[in-house]
Parts: sequence; C-alpha cells; structure tokens
Amino acid sequence: MVTVINALRVTERPRHPEKVRLPDTPVLPKPPWIRVRAPDSQAFAKTRSTLRAHRLNTVCEEAACPNIGECWGKRHATVMIMGDTCTRACAFCNVRTGKPGALDATEPERVARAVAELGLSHVVVTSVDRDDLADGGAAHFAATISSIRKSAPAASIEVLTPDFLRKDGALETVIAACPDVFNHNVETVPSFYRRIRPGANYGASLVLLKRAKALAPKLFTKSGIMVGFGESRDEVCGVMDDLRQADVDFLTIGQYLQPTRKHAAIDRFVTLEEFADYKRMAYAKGFLLAASSPLTRSSYHAPEDFARLKAARAVQI
Repeated sequence: MVTVINALRVTERPRHPEKVRLPDTPVLPKPPWIRVRAPDSQAFAKTRSTLRAHRLNTVCEEAACPNIGECWGKRHATVMIMGDTCTRACAFCNVRTGKPGALDATEPERVARAVAELGLSHVVVTSVDRDDLADGGAAHFAATISSIRKSAPAASIEVLTPDFLRKDGALETVIAACPDVFNHNVETVPSFYRRIRPGANYGASLVLLKRAKALAPKLFTKSGIMVGFGESRDEVCGVMDDLRQADVDFLTIGQYLQPTRKHAAIDRFVTLEEFADYKRMAYAKGFLLAASSPLTRSSYHAPEDFARLKAARAVQI
C-alpha cells in the first residue's frame, strides 16, 4: 500500500477572514473539465480514522484539496506537521494564519505509527510555515524522517518544505536526514509574489532548490506552480527555465482554485490543451518528470510519480 502524508487536519471551524485582507471576490463556476471522483467510502473512512487516532493534521483537508476523495479512497493522505496554523498569509492558501503553538515532541513518532498502520510505501510530509522558530522547523522535519525510517524502513520519504527564509543551516538539517525527494513549491510566477505570496522571495526559493541538489546530488528535487492567476505563457516558460537552472527534476503545474471569496480571485481557467502544452514544454526543457493538469497538486499521485522518477533517471544514466 502506498500513501502520501501531509499532516493537515480537516475541520469545520470558520476561517479567519483577516488572513489575506482581500475584498470579497466572486468564485467562478468550475468548467466541465474539472471533475473529482467520489470517494470509496470504506477506504476513505479508514484513512480518516487512522489520521484522527494519531491526532494528525492533513493538508488534504485544511487546504481544501479537490483530490481528497480519490486519494483517501486509495488510503493515500498527505500529513502536515508542526500544527495547523501558519505564520504566513499567502493569498491562495486556505490554511489558517496566526500565532502557532509550541511544537509537539510526540508528533514525529505519531506520524511514523500512522505510516506503519496504513502500510505506506511512499510518504509525503509537509508543514505550515514556522517563521517563529529559530530553524523554521527543520529539526522537526528531520525527527519525523528518522521516526518513519524506524517504523517503515522500506518506505520512501518525500518532504515538501517551507522556504526556511533567513534560517541558516535549516536546509542542511533536513537534507542530512536523507529524504528521497525534496520538494519546495515556487507557487506562482515572480511578478505575482507581492500579491500572491507575500513574505516569500522567488530568488530565495530557487537558491533553496539548487542548494538541496548540491548537498545531495542523488536526491530528487521537485517544485510546482499554480496557473490561472493571470500569468502569461512566457512567464510560465520563464519559471521552467529558472527551475531547470536550479537543477529541479520534477515540475508540477495545476489550476488555482479559489478557496473562498476572501482569497485571490481566479483570473481564468486554463484549458486542457494549454496544460498539455506546458507538459510538452517541460519535457523539452529537460525535466525528468512533469505533471500538468487542472487537478495536479504537489502530492497527487506522488507514489506513482516517485516510481516514474526512478525509472526516468535509470534511462538517463
């Protein structure tokens, strides 16, 4: 059994309207090519009960991922560590913003027990941004990786980390724990950072990705963007070039879906033909793997994609 873990909890509590400080904007109706699968009720319930039993948060719920029914129906979940409250206020994200609580030292072991119980062969671990911590939570990532290695030694581990902005040594701490895939999303084109990703720095994210590969040349690196904010084709092409310059192996491109009226508005829905064009472009630029579709997300089909990454590298060698 393969699964992705991103500890984010699904809750029904109200969101904080002050989070993105945007005026209400209309939520556009979804086009017919955006469809989600109904969940397998038994497998979905088992995944949910396991996560609840181990008191884990999942990004699947907290970020309102459209693929939760399909993934949890396959007993694939993505776990978000270090709490459910982020220190950033990105205009696209549904995760709550505020002052996080203290880290829970038992969390790495609880994640590891859930991985073993679900029988996962591939695990994805992400987190909220923790700018309040001296190392941005890097040691907590490392502890989680170590715990999973002990409980499920055959499982491959993928981490989706924050940018660790101004956290010297944080990346080195995570890489020293030896994840199999290092993922950090640039999220959007650089011209939209001030509006969409305040508090982050496009150049710093590129440096982080390049540094990860330099520290561990055999490590798979991964990054992704959302489209539909109003970016141009040339801007997307430019991001691809920048990520290749940073030696990124795997690119994901998905449609931005506005979580609430308080979040950044969708400029348009990108067509299936455009997603296919982006995928062809990515392969032409030398990415080992590219996933580009309306419902593509960082952890969507991550177990299968990890197998494809290994196969692609073997052919390249």
